[in-house]
Formats: sequence, structure tokens, C-alpha cells
Amino acid sequence: MTEKNCEYRRTAEELLEFIGKSPTCFHVVKNMKEVLHTEGYEELLESESWELKEGGKYYVARNESSLIAFRIPRRNYIGYQIMASHSDSPTFKIKENPEMEAEKHYTKLNVEKYGGMLCAPWFDRPLSIAGRILVNEGGEIATRLVNVERDLVMIPNLAIHMNREVNDGYKYNPQTDMLPVLGDETANGSLMKIIADAAEVSEEDILGHDLFLYNRVKGTFWGAGEEYISSGRLDDLECAFSSFRGFLTAEDGESVPVHCVLDNEEVGSGTKQGAASTFLKDTLMRINRSLGRSEDQYYMALASSFMLSADNAHGVHPNHGDKADPVNRPYLNGGIVLKYNANQKYTTDGVATAVFKTLCKEIDVPCQVFTNRSDIAGGSTLGNIANNQTAMNTVDIGLAQLAMHSPYETGGVKDAFYLVKVAREFFGLSIVQQGAGRFCIRR
Repeated sequence: MTEKNCEYRRTAEELLEFIGKSPTCFHVVKNMKEVLHTEGYEELLESESWELKEGGKYYVARNESSLIAFRIPRRNYIGYQIMASHSDSPTFKIKENPEMEAEKHYTKLNVEKYGGMLCAPWFDRPLSIAGRILVNEGGEIATRLVNVERDLVMIPNLAIHMNREVNDGYKYNPQTDMLPVLGDETANGSLMKIIADAAEVSEEDILGHDLFLYNRVKGTFWGAGEEYISSGRLDDLECAFSSFRGFLTAEDGESVPVHCVLDNEEVGSGTKQGAASTFLKDTLMRINRSLGRSEDQYYMALASSFMLSADNAHGVHPNHGDKADPVNRPYLNGGIVLKYNANQKYTTDGVATAVFKTLCKEIDVPCQVFTNRSDIAGGSTLGNIANNQTAMNTVDIGLAQLAMHSPYETGGVKDAFYLVKVAREFFGLSIVQQGAGRFCIRR
């Protein structure tokens, strides 16, 4: 194996390890916070005053499911270099009072869909439950993360003998087809005890919860040359991981590097911790104010800021190439994907393209292009939503993958390495707006 292939493989192994430790958005943030603490970053609380200093390293979380980390290279910084991704993935959320008796011999759980998912791959695979619980701790309400680290539930398929037309197309009903089995009739009443034991708290102290199903199948390498990786939650933890790794290893320039991971992208971002919230805006304004800068300086900094909105992209499918645009056809292991949409579901425009392609060319990272077929509606992401609060030049990018929104998605072994390399370079830049449509990339 060549040295370059070893780098691809090593980065992909670290990615799969990160995903394996991050079954929910809460665990994503917890794992990043632990690394930041080890690296000497100071945690800030939104409920307290901030006293920032030149050379300082900081992070702040909202809802413990969104996180923004940043460094202050100097007080008179030029702008903000922001890379934004998201921490959530499509899954099933456990409802309140979830246990249900079924046929007098089973206990199943009442769940609801979170995000737009492929339903069929959730059947007949080992699943478990993770998330957060709120507990009574000495008269105060405390958050505890929980992960039942064993094969706990499963959603069984109906045999083909009882549904002969299933292979001709079937519309899954989430209230009847998609409920996971917890156990036999003796399992009734056991769920919260299982959760309490996993969190090492008393069942009676649990006051509330946000619990989700997750796929237990571990990430793997596959293909004739092990050129592919498959895992749950590649969308969008592949981008979140790459942003984080690039952020931690970047050399500071004249702008503030900002690693931003937001929750609830899969359900529209319209929450207090989503891209439509004030979280990013509040953080940038507080950075500006804490360093004694004026409101005018804040807006000047925004004008010379740049955002990478990083969310995975559709690769051309080997069995359904006709679903892709006839010209713009990204492939796994083909490099960073620039995403375009005339109706601004993606923010990429001519300016963003020019800046990003220049960056990638200078560090020898390949780029490719994604557009939807003109007769197929695509999804959206967080860049254009975040721009409603913090308007700046933004490019929508991602890494090509197959089976997006499946509980087991597929990507290329090289691509996380490419995005880490881009992120590391990007966080050390300043992209300065000079007027009259002119921009300067400063290092």
C-alpha cells in the first residue's frame, strides 16, 4: 500500500471510529467537547458573560446537540472562516409512554420518524437506543447521555408469503410497519429500567428523555480494493468529522476559524439549535463585542467572511445512472463535490465557485459537480438557511455517497482525507472582499 493510500485509509478508519462513538447528535457534541477540552479549549456558556482574549481557544454548545468552536488569532481580525455541518441523521424517535403490548406475546415500542428516511433498510437488523435523559439530581435537573451498547430491538419484516406484492412496491406505514420489538410479554415495563441502568441512574429519577434508535452494524471497508466504506450516519458525520479534524490542525491566519456543527438539519433547521436559529449569529456577535470591536466592525467582518456549508452529496448510482444529471455526475473517491441549484436550495454561485476551486487547485484536491436532473427535485441543506441570519459568501459542498438517508450508507475511502485537507487550509485563510466584485485570498 502506498503512503498516500495509507493516509486515505487512516483517515477513513478514524472517521468510522468517530461515527461508532456518536450514535446521536448529543454524543457527537460530547465527543467533540472532550477532544476540545484535551486540546486546551475553554468552554463558554451562553448564560454567562464572555471575556475573550487574543490567542484564546473556545467553544460553546446549545442544547448539547449543536456546537461552535473558534480561535482568536488577533483582536483586529479580518473576518470569519466558517465550516458548517450537521450533527443529526434520519432515524426513529422514541415516543412518550412507548411500550405497547402486541398479540399478548410481544412488547413493542411506539416510535415516530425523524427526518426523511429510506424505510426498507431499517428492517431485520440489530438496533439499539441512545440519546439523553433528564434526571433529578439533588433537587436540580441534570442531563445524562445514554447508549444501550447491545443489540436491543429489531423491526421484523413481514414474510413474503403474507405480502406477495411487497417486491412490486410497498408504501410503509410508520405506525404499523415500523415499530421495533423490545421483547416478549415479560419485557413490558422494562424500557426505562434498561435506560436507567445504562445511564447509571435510578429509574424514578428520570424526568424526561430524547431517545432514538440507531443501527448497530459497525462501519466497514469493502470492494475489490477496499475502496469503499459503509456506515450509519455518514450523512453528515463525514463532513462534521472532516471539519473538526481540519479545524484542530489548521494554522491560524488573520481571520477567526469557526467550526460549526448544527442540529436538526434533517427536519428543516427551524429550532433554537438549528441553522435557522440565532446560534451562529449570536456567537459571532459576542466574539466581536467581547473583543471591544464596534457594530460596524462586525458587519465589515461579515463582508470578508466565507462559509463552507458541508453536507454530503449524491454520487451517481451504479444501477440507476439515469437518475443523475446527464453532465454533472459525481462519483465516490472523486473528490469534493460542489452542489448547485438555480432556485438556491444550495448557495453555490459564481463567486463561491471561483474561491473554492482556487483553494482546491492550490492544494491539489480534486473537485466535481452535483446538480439535480432538471425534472427531479432535490433536497436542501443548511447554508442558505444560515445565511438568513449571517449573510456571507457561501459554497455548498459535500462528499459523494450512495444510499443517502439509509441506516447504512456508502462513501469512498479517499474522500474524507480530501475534505480534511481542504478544511485545514480553509481555516487558515482570509477571503477579503475588495469591492467591485473583486476578492483576495490571504494567508
